[in-house]
Amino acid sequence: MEFFLNPNIVYLLLVLGFFLGILALFSPGTGLLEAGALLVLFAAGWGVYNNARDISLWALIVLAIGIFPFLLAMRKWRNVIYLAIAIVAFELGSVYLFVPEVWWKPAVNPFLAAFTIVSTGLFLWIAGHKAIEAELMRPSHDLGTLVGQVGEAKTAVHAEGSVQVAGEQWSAWSDVPIPPGAAVRVIRREGLILKVEKA
Repeated sequence: MEFFLNPNIVYLLLVLGFFLGILALFSPGTGLLEAGALLVLFAAGWGVYNNARDISLWALIVLAIGIFPFLLAMRKWRNVIYLAIAIVAFELGSVYLFVPEVWWKPAVNPFLAAFTIVSTGLFLWIAGHKAIEAELMRPSHDLGTLVGQVGEAKTAVHAEGSVQVAGEQWSAWSDVPIPPGAAVRVIRREGLILKVEKA
């Protein structure tokens, strides 16, 4: 048990838990990352609780506050400045979480802290920046341009059917029966279903 009370181990568990939690935000739904993050953060929390007298309150506050700019960067305003603020808060708060002997020197191993800060900070910056870019990017395939295009009926089309338009196969329907192989024109799009007419 003493192993898990070591500030270096608690620090690593804390960083790993946040790291897994952030990965879970990037790829939700698997359940494994969420469970792993919860387990690791629970172990880190236990270490923090048992070292409560050695915990720096300001670092704990900085660590908690860092969650908000991260959520703003990923979910609402999608700005890399908030991402940078979150990364600095996470790194600073976790490194100085335990009260140091000298105010400027972290209680955790400096080499471990430096390696962890550089590696996780770099990963979070790249992954977060790419996620923000992907969210802000306009769709490369504008479905609105399908209206008016001419394609080919792949099956008989009436109440339902299949057509090839713009190089892709779509579900389609029409007011009048259209035989397979006939040229069709898209009148409108209803979600992922096209209403067509014989061209």
